[in-house]
Amino acid sequence: MPLRKRSRHVASASAVLLACVAAAQTRPGIFRIQPVRPVDELRAAALAAKPPAEPGSFRKSDLVDLAALDPHIKLDIRYATSDNFLSTPVYSSARAFMQRPAAEALLRAHRELATQGYGLLIFDAYRPWYVTRIFWDATPPDKHEFVANPAEGSRHNRGCAVDLSLYDLKTGREIEMTGVYDEMSERSYPDYAGGTAEQRAHRQLLRRAMEKQGFTVFPSEWWHFDYRDWKEYALQNAPFETIANR
Repeated sequence: MPLRKRSRHVASASAVLLACVAAAQTRPGIFRIQPVRPVDELRAAALAAKPPAEPGSFRKSDLVDLAALDPHIKLDIRYATSDNFLSTPVYSSARAFMQRPAAEALLRAHRELATQGYGLLIFDAYRPWYVTRIFWDATPPDKHEFVANPAEGSRHNRGCAVDLSLYDLKTGREIEMTGVYDEMSERSYPDYAGGTAEQRAHRQLLRRAMEKQGFTVFPSEWWHFDYRDWKEYALQNAPFETIANR
């Protein structure tokens, strides 16, 4: 191929690739950032690191697969896909686990919401510590309020936190809230006064159902709820495959 034609061909291919990337970045419902460093590089460093040591005694871990609790609890584990704020998978499989008392409380909330026509849509639950470190290292410092500091660990690492929303049991559609999942803006605050009245009402409905069962909403994320006994469980770094095979 002549050099000039080859250059035009490469330029054309590059333009198509950039257009695809731009389209992915603007896909509705997915908030994205530009990672501070390449995620593959951060993953290697995180896997080589160890969680912080914690003194004291903790309850024995008893992680339960949320998909087995009720067929109407839906999973949308975006961290197992490229549809997340880092635009690349960080989980090897689309699984969700919680400590048994927290999982049972979640099920009670789900059943109460079902009487009103809604089901729970799970985005994330137990998260290995190394993923928490990836999130922290990949996120610009001015957005660190939306990610946990790995030096302290996340309640997700203890199996006592869940990221979730609502879906319509009749249509299967996700309910629209004031902001999208993982959005790093004021729209994610549980007390954000913007959005529509319907969005705020749905956000409050989810919050009431979860708080009734012993969960507390995170101050900057309407979708993140911590179970009351989270301090009684240790940080964990086990991958999903290890948990599933226990």
